[in-house]
Amino acid sequence: MTERYIAAVDQGTASSRCIVFDVRARIVSVSQIEHEQINPQPGWVEHDAAQIWRNVQYVIGDALAKVQLSASDLVALGLTNQRETTVLWDRATGVPVHNAINWQDMRTDHLVRELGGDEGTDRFRDRCGLPLATYFSGPKIRWLLDNVDGLQERAEAGDVLFGTMDSWMIWNLTGRHYTDVTNAGRTMLMNLETLDWDDSVLDAMGVPRAMLPEIRPSMEIYGEANSELSGVPVAAALGDQHAAMFGQTCFENGDAKCTYGTGSFLLMNTGPQPVRSSNGLLTTVGYKIGDQPATYALEGSIAVTGALVQWFRDKIGLIGSASEIETLARTVEDSGGCYFVPAFAGLFAPHWRSDARGVIAGLTGYINKGHLARAVLEATAWQTREVVDAMNSDAGVEMTALKVDGGMTANNMLMQTLADVLDVPVVRPLVAETPALGAAYAAGLAVGFWPAVEDLQANWHKAAEWLPAMEPAVREKGYRKWRKAVQRTMDWVDDDDD
Repeated sequence: MTERYIAAVDQGTASSRCIVFDVRARIVSVSQIEHEQINPQPGWVEHDAAQIWRNVQYVIGDALAKVQLSASDLVALGLTNQRETTVLWDRATGVPVHNAINWQDMRTDHLVRELGGDEGTDRFRDRCGLPLATYFSGPKIRWLLDNVDGLQERAEAGDVLFGTMDSWMIWNLTGRHYTDVTNAGRTMLMNLETLDWDDSVLDAMGVPRAMLPEIRPSMEIYGEANSELSGVPVAAALGDQHAAMFGQTCFENGDAKCTYGTGSFLLMNTGPQPVRSSNGLLTTVGYKIGDQPATYALEGSIAVTGALVQWFRDKIGLIGSASEIETLARTVEDSGGCYFVPAFAGLFAPHWRSDARGVIAGLTGYINKGHLARAVLEATAWQTREVVDAMNSDAGVEMTALKVDGGMTANNMLMQTLADVLDVPVVRPLVAETPALGAAYAAGLAVGFWPAVEDLQANWHKAAEWLPAMEPAVREKGYRKWRKAVQRTMDWVDDDDD
């Protein structure tokens, strides 16, 4: 029998890629292309959704062409995507009415404070599991409705549609206006218990239900793709961090993974019931397989990790490529007492402080560029420590190991630093592209390419492991100093700031 394959599109913050996997979950082909980062003014981040769709089409075709495959060789297509990024488009023409507003965008800061009112950031947390923050899609929709002429009326009539990037791709691939539970759960508009849009939150935010997609499971056949992929089932969609959790086979209560990319996102499987956080974490849907009950997760979202290395490279110019930061950091023994808190877009978990801005603390005349490079890397580890402490408290269990993935896991110094400050083993899988792998696994389950999750667990293999080697006293002193530096980021933004 001719071998068949699964394709997965990973539509990320910086780029779109397509990866083709075989039945043993091995990578057969990869294609990737970056898209433009649009910054109309400080704190604003936009993407051209039409450009992203063109790029998605390109990487699918290119990945297949590289290994001389065609649509007939694929059993299904799975999708994973940057979450919360908000697209509004015309139902009749399919043309976006505005650039997509990226998840990092800060323009809704004043709006979310107004929405909180006397109840503050937790106004909707019981319903949607999320604090009011610029991060999520609901306030971004509200901003667009307020600032694009005539959009409110068109949205109420159902002539303008909303979607996160999964919906945008599904619409263009199949003509269906769908989203999955993991992406819907990041809008602030979905009720965690009913897995449907919450009318009370919609009313409070003034978002018309007519513009919202239908919420579907993460794994089912949404429809058949058109054009070059004619006949291929589009069979899965998950937000990128949920897909990474699925790709890391975190199927048991307490299993945890962290993806290190532009930002970093730590998810722990909490089983069939949502766990409400009292420590600044997000309660979210992990995934939903067909008509089975949803699996929930706790999440700690860190806004800036890999983006700090990019900033160090592009804005400060002390390194020429991201990989050079490890070489520079190894020129010194430690950070020299220097701490870098990258609150460029405020602080996410566990603080949720949109008024925070970045600081470099502990500067003395002794500090050189090597110490700064080391502080940049250590910032990711200390931010992870804050999230892990919160997660252990909420879940009532101690994390015993952390599975990691994403581009930053190529940095061996960072991985060892993570193990040291967390005091647990850090494990990287053989296939590091876990969001794409998770989307492929999900689509494969939906069409029977893989019969059960046990088949997926058999495919998971460890590529590298880092064990803690730091003295406890050094670890705790470093963490104490980090928390002092974090406090110095807060209350920076005033009411009269733009």
